Amino acid sequence: MYAVIKTGGKQYRVAANDKILIEKLDGAAGDQVNFTEVLMVSNGGTVDIGAPFLSGATVVGEIEKQARGPHIIIFKKRRRKHYRRRNGHRQDLTSVTITEILTGGAKPTAKAKAKPEAKPEAKPEAAAAPVAEAAAEAKPKKAAAKPRKPKTEKE
Repeated sequence: MYAVIKTGGKQYRVAANDKILIEKLDGAAGDQVNFTEVLMVSNGGTVDIGAPFLSGATVVGEIEKQARGPHIIIFKKRRRKHYRRRNGHRQDLTSVTITEILTGGAKPTAKAKAKPEAKPEAKPEAAAAPVAEAAAEAKPKKAAAKPRKPKTEKE
């Protein structure tokens, strides 16, 4: 089973467990992302084509990392005209692993990697904060700046 999705102004042919490098998406590593602009889905011998998108079709992926592409140099020149411009560009990219392709309005399954809950051991850290504030207040403060005399004209 594979699908063709549209993201970042480009089209990608994806299947389950594929890793793709696409234009930057908001989110951190481990976040789940849904691609709803699905152009085509092929499941064995059946092919469903959207006009332009398939309704009820979704491709689900997980963000692996946020990265940057190679540094590209743009150099413009007009010969014999003393015109040269040098510019560089480095594209922000997102690496995504496709987890599943859903059709018929199905909902994505829960993430396999659940984020761990906060541990109750955080209480001693909270108790240490007032002690740190009291220590900061105990430090002597700098003396106030003396007011300067206004400058007078030279006679």
